[in-house]
Amino acid sequence: MAGPRSLHETTDDEHSPKSGTPANVSAASLAAEQRITGVAILLGAVASIGGFMFGYVSGQISGFFDMEDYGRRFGEFNVLTGKYDFSAPRQGAIVGLLPAGCLFGSLIAGRIADTLGRRMAISVTAVFCCVGNIIEISSSSSWAQFAVGRLVTGFGIGALSVAVPMYQSESAPAKIRGVLISCYQLFITLGIWVAEMINYGTHTMSNSGSWRIPNGLSFLWSLILGVGILFLPESPRFAYRVGREEEARRSIARLAGLDERAASVNQQIDEIKAKLDEERAGAQTSWYEIFTGPRMLYRTLLGITLQAGQQLTGANFFFYYGTTIFRATGLSDSYVTQIILGSVNVGCTFGGLYIVKKCGRRNALMGGALWMMVCFFVYSFVGRFKLDPINPANTPTAGNVLIVFSCLFIAAFATTWGPLVWVVTAELYPAKYRAPAMAIATASNWLWNFLMSFFTRFITDSIGYLYGLVFAGCCAALVLIVFFFLVESKDRSLEEIDTMYMLHVNPITSAKWSEDMVPSSSASDEKQTAHMEKSDKQIP
Repeated sequence: MAGPRSLHETTDDEHSPKSGTPANVSAASLAAEQRITGVAILLGAVASIGGFMFGYVSGQISGFFDMEDYGRRFGEFNVLTGKYDFSAPRQGAIVGLLPAGCLFGSLIAGRIADTLGRRMAISVTAVFCCVGNIIEISSSSSWAQFAVGRLVTGFGIGALSVAVPMYQSESAPAKIRGVLISCYQLFITLGIWVAEMINYGTHTMSNSGSWRIPNGLSFLWSLILGVGILFLPESPRFAYRVGREEEARRSIARLAGLDERAASVNQQIDEIKAKLDEERAGAQTSWYEIFTGPRMLYRTLLGITLQAGQQLTGANFFFYYGTTIFRATGLSDSYVTQIILGSVNVGCTFGGLYIVKKCGRRNALMGGALWMMVCFFVYSFVGRFKLDPINPANTPTAGNVLIVFSCLFIAAFATTWGPLVWVVTAELYPAKYRAPAMAIATASNWLWNFLMSFFTRFITDSIGYLYGLVFAGCCAALVLIVFFFLVESKDRSLEEIDTMYMLHVNPITSAKWSEDMVPSSSASDEKQTAHMEKSDKQIP
């Protein structure tokens, strides 16, 4: 059955010979005819459950370390305090094996997505999370078994962290693509918040239900994602690339609320076809061309840096070790503080969706990094020089300042670097290289996630709150990286973004760039052909 007829719907003879789109219809009009549809919103929400799963398993582990039964089963008895504690190596291993699994999962996710399709790859990798969850919840007294379960769970979550934004970016209409991909980060924050709330409700239980109940619920989220994603359409760009052109056209039209022959649909099909024809005209590609392909070394390194930068802002420093950190400030119930931070994270991520829609990627990322840098400077110096390390209750003002600036930091992260990194990484690469390039970029996120989660206890035991100065320095560096290297991609099609990088558009002035600024199509073609020839010479 045909969908609603577009105002710009035309017959084939009204199209220009080259593009298939009406020659007298502007790009702005074509974008304006796209609608925000229920199926597009549902696609973004269901796929983003992959982010919820990551947030949930990340948010719950911090609370487990303060639970009586969990400490008795997996901790070490401290004869001096008469309680069960976790040494830095043991706590680091339990926390760190999740992102270690994510690292390996993300590296092979691109191949899985190219082989099975984006939608089926999400469903299959959700199964790994179920298996890992079973290993964790069946642990009785071996902390190593629990850690291995987190490793297996991480494998699935790492694969999802590549497949989900890839699926969303390739499927969503351009006008809401940023918002839908940002839902991945929103669901991460929701997962953290829900885990903290459930931990708060069970942490006073003296039996294994205190940690097995919140842990066991992870299976439910995996099941919902694995089954629910099968009822959604396949990525139109993947469908077209494997020869299912009519399916691709139907998906684009359905997601944008348009007729299958609408001008906007024709334009997108033409752009996908043009890029695919260009790729097939060249030599057979290999994975290493994400470094040697036309303009790809620049974009691959940029994606790796931005994904690593999301971790080096220091956000997971609070989420992984939150209860430990705030217990040191003298708080009687650090679970309450975690809930406060989680609530700020969720609330501000909704604000992040507005920023993604209304503001440019570059300004938001630079402003957020500066904000976080200031917060870490205050956090570090107050914690080091004003908080009583022996009895924090003697310095309540300093403790309150730490909590306030922790909340301000979370607000900055949740509105900028939290959601936007997933957006810009998903927009950064051409379809030909998208799967492997996104895989290696996301792997850098998990690598730094693992390094931070494993070594943080060692570092804080040595230098304490001055650890925050490391993150402040990283935030300052990220401002410069975004300013000089990231092209503004708001409201542009994936194919147009690719063109901007191929033409070496200046990132500093990229927000004002338009295709009308290209002198002629032949000049553009000559420049891109030169890039292709240069790449072909590099291939043995």
